[in-house]
Amino acid sequence: MTLNGLKVEVEEGMTILEAARFYGINIPTLCYLEGLSPYGACRLCLVEIGAPGQSKLVTSCTYRVEEGLVVRTDSERVVKRRQMLIELYLATCPSSRVIQDLASKYHVTKVRFAPWNEDCILCGLCVRMCAEQMQGKAIGFAGRGSTRRVTTPFDKKSEECRLCGGCMYVCPACQSRCQGPQEEQPLCNACLNLEQPCLDYFDDKMCYMDPCVACELGSNRESQAKR
Repeated sequence: MTLNGLKVEVEEGMTILEAARFYGINIPTLCYLEGLSPYGACRLCLVEIGAPGQSKLVTSCTYRVEEGLVVRTDSERVVKRRQMLIELYLATCPSSRVIQDLASKYHVTKVRFAPWNEDCILCGLCVRMCAEQMQGKAIGFAGRGSTRRVTTPFDKKSEECRLCGGCMYVCPACQSRCQGPQEEQPLCNACLNLEQPCLDYFDDKMCYMDPCVACELGSNRESQAKR
């Protein structure tokens, strides 16, 4: 197959997402997690397949590779669609650190949609984690369209829930955003001010908004002022 202009070989049965990651190409996702069944709900992993003029967008986490497949993971069409999706997720759940980091990483610097501050993006990770990894099936989807939500059966306390916390561990909306200079706005973009954004370095690099870093910056400014 052809991946971003390069002829490559991958194992039969792999998805485009798996093939891209095998060759070191990053494709953003919100509803995909290795070890869980692919869902294709967030649409952020969209890629363009086919020859120019006859191409289409598909979700890379669900589309299987095939002989002669032509894939473009960062075409102009893909990037624009991806940025609009991030805008929509920012409007839906601006309190999510994961989504704010995606906005900085993919240079989304404005949100054209009114925020409605939900606490769930319906990615389904928690539902699949509970059912497939924890064998609990304590939560699931209920309702359709705008009323769709994640809940327990009949909205009652589930006897199957073991309080393991697996659902919270995988939830992209459960990590609270950094409290940056625009904490009241749907978009932070604080990570764009870092020489090396902390998006992929949570354990090794502190955000400049960390209290300890803020104190250090304040001390440096005081020292410069005294000079």
